[in-house]
Amino acid sequence: MTLQGSRKIARVAIEMAMTDSREQEKEFKLKFSGEGIKTAAVDCGGDFVLSVNKMIERAVVAAKREGVIKEVHTEEGAIAGAAREALSQLIPKAIGLNVGGKIGIARRDDHISVAAFFGVGLLHLDEVAIGLGHRAVPAAK
Repeated sequence: MTLQGSRKIARVAIEMAMTDSREQEKEFKLKFSGEGIKTAAVDCGGDFVLSVNKMIERAVVAAKREGVIKEVHTEEGAIAGAAREALSQLIPKAIGLNVGGKIGIARRDDHISVAAFFGVGLLHLDEVAIGLGHRAVPAAK
């Protein structure tokens, strides 16, 4: 079965969030661009509660820098909202603890997904958590 639309873009965002290095990010970005999908990824971490705003900002900046979105209110808001949704899904595991990992972003046409893939914990006692947000925004002309 071939994935289309929002499911495909969600999967790509998750794959971008799970990359191990900048080199792998570049490989994936090139691969997905061949499918008409724009991508970005950004490393994030710190005390979860204190870092949420900074993580959302970093997602928006990365999406603009990599050409996933244009610098317009609706597209910036879509990334911020999807990132907030993804991070809010981590609250049960992450509240009061440190997190470290990556946010992956993917877009094709009007589908935008943001995935957060983090290690959560204290010292070496890590849990793993993933969150996913999706928004539909009219495709740029």
